[in-house]
Amino acid sequence: MAILDISKREASSPSTPRRAKKSLFSFTKTNSSLSTFSSHLPPPTPSHTLSQSIMEENIDNAETIIKRWDPKESSFEKFCSLFQEDRKEAKEFIQCVKDLKRAMHFLVMEHSTSNKLVLAHNLMQTAMKRLEKEFYQILSTNKEHLDPESVSKSSQSSHLSQSIAVDSQEDETGSENEIQAVVESISEVERLSVLAMSDLNLIADCMVGSGYAKECVKIYKIIRKSIVDGGLYRLGIESRSSAYINGKNSDALEHQVKHWINAVEVAVKTFFYGERFLCDHVFSASNTIRETCFTDIAKEGGINLFRFPEVIAKSKKSPENIFFLMDLHEKISELLPEIESIFSYESISAVKVQALSTLHKLKASIQTTLSDFESSIQKNSLRTPIPGGGIHPLTNSVLDYVCSLANYSGVLSDIICDSAPAAQSPFPESYFDSPSANETPTSAVSARLAWIILVLLCKLDSKAKLYNDVALSYLFLANNLQFVIEKVRTSVLKCLLGDDWISKLERKEKLYATNYENVAWNKVFLCLPESLDPSVSPDIIKEHFRKFNTAFDESYQKQKSWVVPDGKLRDEIKVSIARKLVPAYRDFYDYYMIVLSGEKNLEVLVRFSPDNIGNYLSDLFHETVPLGSLLSASTLPNSCVWQCLS
Repeated sequence: MAILDISKREASSPSTPRRAKKSLFSFTKTNSSLSTFSSHLPPPTPSHTLSQSIMEENIDNAETIIKRWDPKESSFEKFCSLFQEDRKEAKEFIQCVKDLKRAMHFLVMEHSTSNKLVLAHNLMQTAMKRLEKEFYQILSTNKEHLDPESVSKSSQSSHLSQSIAVDSQEDETGSENEIQAVVESISEVERLSVLAMSDLNLIADCMVGSGYAKECVKIYKIIRKSIVDGGLYRLGIESRSSAYINGKNSDALEHQVKHWINAVEVAVKTFFYGERFLCDHVFSASNTIRETCFTDIAKEGGINLFRFPEVIAKSKKSPENIFFLMDLHEKISELLPEIESIFSYESISAVKVQALSTLHKLKASIQTTLSDFESSIQKNSLRTPIPGGGIHPLTNSVLDYVCSLANYSGVLSDIICDSAPAAQSPFPESYFDSPSANETPTSAVSARLAWIILVLLCKLDSKAKLYNDVALSYLFLANNLQFVIEKVRTSVLKCLLGDDWISKLERKEKLYATNYENVAWNKVFLCLPESLDPSVSPDIIKEHFRKFNTAFDESYQKQKSWVVPDGKLRDEIKVSIARKLVPAYRDFYDYYMIVLSGEKNLEVLVRFSPDNIGNYLSDLFHETVPLGSLLSASTLPNSCVWQCLS
């Protein structure tokens, strides 16, 4: 018996949708069914007469308003909306449907032979057709006010919550006035959103409660899914393959990643958040229906949204791509609380799983890229010495890269902490004066970045061996280490690595500079006598001058093409040499020039005066300067050497 079966279903779960073969009140052979059912019911008693009269009166009242809005002559294209024409009568319509439903239940249970039962059934079908059209009309004509952005904004408004709360009240005196008061206090967009959402909720509650959930849900899902899918398409969310990503150059890929980062913010916080809010409100009477609706509407788009960064993570690795990966990782991590909240239903958890899977793959890809970058430093095969002992291109590129990584220390902290420690290569432990464990950088990010720099410095040690001149090797190491120190000191790396770490490098750099000085100028110093002896013969004095001239000229000619790019280091090296060499030579020069004062061609024998020595030293490590211009110099240059010696 159809009606009996309906009564039992509604008694057990009035708000749960049933995908039955027929609608709630769609049945055949009505009279026969009613007769069969009535044979199993006790005969009506006088106590039921009054109730029966009231129920039949409710049916008569419902007939009046339902037939007035009979949609038979209307179409979806030419449709006069009850909810737009007269909201008060629309609510009366909803109430009469609810009264009609109660009357039908009563008659089925108590007076199944009543002629009013068939009438009530026909009226219910007419009412459901009207509400079905009303539901479609509101959804289709209010797309502007029910778009995810409007709903998302409205959902955060206290006015909306107040409006919905007031509008959900039934049969309370003054409720319509209260709604009007609230509506007047909000913006036009919010006002229209409030009214549309309230009307949809009223219709959905009525249709679901009357057993017409299937028709209601079908309309809702078709319209809302098209809106969500269209919005995602306009945001540029499309399915991308690995082949497509690998075919893009770095600039194009960067552009797409930035676009996706902006798009996912809107998609999650506006589109999906707004759609979840709307769905929860419209179908507030049934947890099952709102979960099913939201899942069918948002699942496909949500999964597709988070597949793009996964494809990026799985594409070919390159050092510069690590920054795209970290941008993507940071954005998804930032949105994760919203993702978990919006996609909390079990049936749509695949979206949350996709986001978490993408996050994991991005993390793994970043870890792999870091390891590959370290390996590329060790495998650098450039065997051409850098002219003049200048900055190696590898030093420049690695430090730029590490400085950029330091700007992502927040993202890296989550990624590196979960990764296995970097494999320890056989680098010299004494490089940083064998620091104890508690002297090394404390954070995982600091330790990893310090390790990458150590990999570089050890590689530079091997590059220094390419020079045939030991002094130039030391100058090369001093230059490159000074470059590292300056990069660290003037970037975020200073905060990560700390002053102690910088001090260790500075001590190493000074050691390299000292070694350069000793090797490059030792031969010149050995040409000067250890002590000034007045009994030394003029021939021995001449020999000292000849040896000094040769040694100094050789050292200068060899070093005039050497460079020290850092101005501070350049001045420190020249001043250090000048403070040792110029005073020693001046004492030798002044003491023995008296002995040689009567010699012929003295200017040939004594080629360099103390002042000339200072001039030569001042012009080292810049660019090649003709020797003749220095020999003819008669004035003291305003150089750091002379300023320090004066």
